[in-house]
Amino acid sequence: MKVATKKKAKRTVAKKGTKKKATKKKAKKKAKKKARKKATKKVVM
Repeated sequence: MKVATKKKAKRTVAKKGTKKKATKKKAKKKAKKKARKKATKKVVM
């Protein structure tokens, strides 16, 4: 797994366009996590 991630990192550095896409994906993941946290809070209440 570690080797694969290193290869991916090299690829993103080589292509600036893909790097932007990667950051967008990360932002989406963060938004999903926040939404999940909000949902769990509602369930607890």
